[in-house]
Parts: sequence; structure tokens; C-alpha cells
Amino acid sequence: MTSKQKKSLYRIIIAAVIFFPLLVAEHMGRLDELPVIIRFAIFLVPYLIVGFDVLHKAVVNISHGQVFDESFLMMIATFGAFGVKEYEEAVAVMLFYQIGELFQSYAVGKSRQSISELMDMAPEYANLEDEDGIHEVEPDDVEVGSTIVIKPGERVPLDGEVIEGISMLDTSALTGESVPRRISVGEPIYSGCINGEGTLKVVTTKEYDDSTVARILELVENAGEKKARVENFITRFARYYTPVVTFAAIALVLLGPVVSGGGMASVSAWLLRACTFLVVSCPCALVISVPLGFFGGIGAASRQGILVKGSNYLELISRVDTFVFDKTGTLTKGEFRVSKVIGAGEDNTGETADTAETFSKEEILYYAAHAEGYSTHPIAASIRKAYSEQERNKEHSAAVAGNPQETGISGNTEEGILDLSRVDGVTEEAGHGISAVVDGKPVLAGNSRLLKAHGVSFKECGEYGTVVYLAVDNVYAGAIVISDTVKDGAPEAVKHIREAGGRSIMLTGDREEAAAHIASELEVDEYYAQLLPADKVARVEELLSNKKDGKYLAFTGDGINDAPVLARADIGIAMGAIGSDAAIEAADIVLMDDDVGKIGTLIRIAGRTMSIVKQNIVFAIGVKVLVLLLSAVGIANMWAAVFADVGVCVLAILNSMRMLRDGAAKA
Repeated sequence: MTSKQKKSLYRIIIAAVIFFPLLVAEHMGRLDELPVIIRFAIFLVPYLIVGFDVLHKAVVNISHGQVFDESFLMMIATFGAFGVKEYEEAVAVMLFYQIGELFQSYAVGKSRQSISELMDMAPEYANLEDEDGIHEVEPDDVEVGSTIVIKPGERVPLDGEVIEGISMLDTSALTGESVPRRISVGEPIYSGCINGEGTLKVVTTKEYDDSTVARILELVENAGEKKARVENFITRFARYYTPVVTFAAIALVLLGPVVSGGGMASVSAWLLRACTFLVVSCPCALVISVPLGFFGGIGAASRQGILVKGSNYLELISRVDTFVFDKTGTLTKGEFRVSKVIGAGEDNTGETADTAETFSKEEILYYAAHAEGYSTHPIAASIRKAYSEQERNKEHSAAVAGNPQETGISGNTEEGILDLSRVDGVTEEAGHGISAVVDGKPVLAGNSRLLKAHGVSFKECGEYGTVVYLAVDNVYAGAIVISDTVKDGAPEAVKHIREAGGRSIMLTGDREEAAAHIASELEVDEYYAQLLPADKVARVEELLSNKKDGKYLAFTGDGINDAPVLARADIGIAMGAIGSDAAIEAADIVLMDDDVGKIGTLIRIAGRTMSIVKQNIVFAIGVKVLVLLLSAVGIANMWAAVFADVGVCVLAILNSMRMLRDGAAKA
């Protein structure tokens, strides 16, 4: 509890200690014999103790031309109650109003605390290393290219590259993931993470203002500036609603006695009704609880590693029915991997054919990896990596079995596993593949045209992906299938979209066969292949022109190559955002850990946020309209007005706080 909240609590307690004995005495008739001025004075004491700040705020706002706000309504309502000698009701209304304000302040503070936990990722200092040693300095004072030291348990202050040390990083503040990530020399490191047990030396690559943590904090702090449509409606509603009810209260006082025919004798009763009307009319339940609901939604998303740049985007996500995805880097990892090794005596289904298999799968990888040993092509790298993993697994299995065998591995690096002294006569045949001599045997590794050109008889492979055919000593040995792999969270993302009633569409520049395979594996509703960047924009334009009224389209991409499409879509969701300025700038929502599966989490958070906001609007307006009508006809008194104002406000705020507590709970 803040010092301001504590002061408010002390004033409420003091006023209550004075007021409640007076209230009991009033109802027992002990104060009836006192002069009016004395009764007025003794009730005025607790009133001023608890309500002085409300009166002061009302006067200040009036002097600035801001007349119609809740402080003004409370002031004239309680003044009216004093005017008709309902002293205890005037004090009670102000007392319970301040209790409600205290609860409200505490609730808002809790919501801000949830965001401030994210803000705690801001580093307080950096250990700068120079010729004089290591010094603690402000992160702002560290220049690009400087060397900083990050000790165990410290927060990474700036983006950079590790030049010394190995450690585990806690990246939960950035990605929402609790599993630490290993980092070593040559790898990028991002500010906001917490270093584990090892000391790291890092050369900085960005100034603090351009670092990942600074950009994230800026996004979170500015998220409230982009209001949802319903928030703007509530703001406009309150602007016109408050003066309308004020003049309606005045009309009750002026016209009520005339219409009822009670004459001047009934003026006091109608004045009390008008005061009750004013207390009920305070729109604070709507003005506070609706933004708080969105604030809670943004906070819940940020704890899951999802940055939403404004509540308007959270509202739009709840109304998206078309999710468009880029394939490479979003639905797939964008990495070439060996997905299958097919021997010469094996057909495409994995069944053994009549022809005897001359080479084992291990031998196929051995010859292919050594033939591709000098190539820098990604396909060659994926074959070498698969061979390295195979050899390490063999070594590990032998060690576990307690029977170490000679594996030829001289180190932990790829170069150590490959013995390139066994390779000779390497020739690259452009557009076809590689020819080389491995262990004295001529080896061909490439596409079907390479084997045909050398007169090698083989069987075409119909597998999805890039196929590298292998021939050893002019005999077909087998084929290696290399393909992109689906991201772990991609199937879940498509499933959640389908369950939410939306459709998923994949766009890719890849060939038709590859796109069809991924689309089938993920079960997306539609896909479009062989698209250039301009074609993707045109396709999104077409989808936007055909969307249903009141529905929106979201595009998810890597945020760099897909920046034009991200900007054109109703909602742009960036993948690969850690360290990517283009992603943070172009997108409306950023998934900080590359987990496309969190699209489902985002949909649930957006849906739950909108559900809570709508509940608050219906509940607050419904109760207020009912009590306003009852107060106008004299059925509802000041105590009912207190509930309709303070009670409804507190209940609406507590309802909004469910987003902060539930986080990513299902709607």
C-alpha cells in the first residue's frame, strides 16, 4: 500500500470513529434537542476529514473549466443533503465513496504491479571493463563495441555478443518461458535476461536506447495510448452522460414539486431525490473498470511472452476470423534437416524391395557427408550435421553399454568427426551436385540429373523435400531426403484457430509440392504457393476485400521479409522478435519466443478480456439505470445510491482484476 493510500485509510478510520457514534445517537433521538447549527457542525467534522480532498479536487477542476466530473457530482450531492438537513446521509455518502476510491486505487495499483514486474527487467547498472579494470556504470553510458562483464545472478544490461564464458540464461522476462537457455561464445545475448551460474564477457552491439529491453519497456508503457473502440466509446459516453444527469437532477428539483402538486413543502423531498440521483450517476465504474480490464489483458499477455502494443489490437484479435501465416520461419523452422535416408533396396514406403541393399543408411550418410565436406551449401551442411549426430549417438550408445568402441571421432566439432583426409578429387558440377573420391571410391552426390549424366541406373524418389541421390563406385547407393520441419507449436495454433471458428491460410514462396505437404501436415484451410513478396501483399489485399463485415484479418510473419504484409493486414503479428527491430516496428503484436502456438493463448486472452469488459458495461449501466429510475420516483434513498455508485464500481474493478489473476485462463 502506497503512502497516499495509507493516508486515505487513516482519514477514513478517523472519520468512521467519529461518525458511527453520531449515527447511533441520531437514530436513538439523542441529538434531536440540539440546535440545528450544532448538529450541522458535529456532522461537518467527519465530513471534512474524509471528504476534503474531493471538495478540493472539485474546486480546482471547476477553476480549470472541468466542471462535470465525479468530484463535482459528489460535492453538489452532499451539499444538497446538508441543505435538507440529512446530515448523516451526506457524511455516509462521502465516507463510502472514499472507501470505494481506496479499493479502486488498490486494484489499479495491483494491475500496475503486474506490469511493473515486467518493468523490473530494466537493468540498474552495467559492469564496464576497460584498461583500469571493471566499473559499475549506467547502461546509458556504455558505447557500442565496449566490453561488459555479466556476473552470475545479474541482469543482462545491453544487447551484445558473448566473447568469453558459458552459462545458462533465464529468458522468462522476454519470452515467458521458464526453461533456461544455454549460451556460449559467439552467440548473441539480449538485455533483460538473467545470467545463471557462469561469468560472461560480452561485447555490446547496441546502445541502451536501442536494446531489446528498452524497446520492450517502451512498448508496454505506451500500450495504453492506443485505446480500444469500446474504451473510446466509454470516454465519449462519460463526457456527455455527466452533464445530462446533472441537468436532469436540476430538472427534478425545479419541476418535481410542480408536477407532483406538493408545492414548496415538497421541495425538500425532491431535492433529496435529486441528490440521490447525482450520487448514482457517477460513471466511475465504467470509466475505470473498462480500461483496467484491457490493462489486465495486456499484462496477462506480456507474462506469456506476448507484447500487445495497444488495447485496440487486443479488441481486434477477438474479432479476427482469418489468420494468414507465412510458411518459412513461422509455421516451419526454416532449417534444412535430413528427414529420411532411403537405401537402394528400399521403396518409398519403407518396405524392402527385391533388390538387395548394398549400402546401409549409416554408410550412405558417411559417403555423402564426406563428399559434401568442403561445400558451404545449406543442403551440404544439413547432411554433415545428420552424419555428426549419427556418430555422436553411436559413441554415446557404446559408452552407455560399457563397451567403448573406436568411432573415429577426434573432437566434439563437425570438423573433428569428418576425416577429410579420406577425400580427394572434389569437383562441383554446377546445378547438379558434387563428385569426389572417398576412401579411393568415386562418389556422386546430387540431383537426378547428376546420376543420369554419369550413366548410373537408379530409382526416382517421390518423397517431399529436396532429394540428394548417392552413387558409390558407379553403383546407386540410395537417397537422402532433406526438408524443412514444422515448428512444435504450429499444429496447436491451427487447431486453436479452428476451435475459435476462424480459418487458417498459408502463404509461401516455396514450390507447390512443398507447400502442399506442409499444408496437409498442419491441416490449414487454404494455401498459396510460389508467391513473390509482392504476390503476398496482393493475396492479402484480396482476402481483405472479401472479409465479412465486422471481422478482421491477422497476418503472422517473421517481421523482416514480411514487413509489407504485416503493415497491410488489420493485425500484424511478428515472429522472431528477439533482437529484430523490423519485427518490433512493423507488427502490432510480438511473440517474443518464436512460439507460434501462443496464437491460441492470444485468442483466449483477447476473448476473455472482451468478455469481462462487456460484463462490466452491462452490469454497471443496468444497475445505474435501475437505481436512477427508483431515485427519481423516491423509492431509492442515499444508501441505495452509495451501492449503485461505490458498490458497482468496486465489483466491476474486482471483475476486471480476474484477468490479472487468471492470466491465460481459458475464456
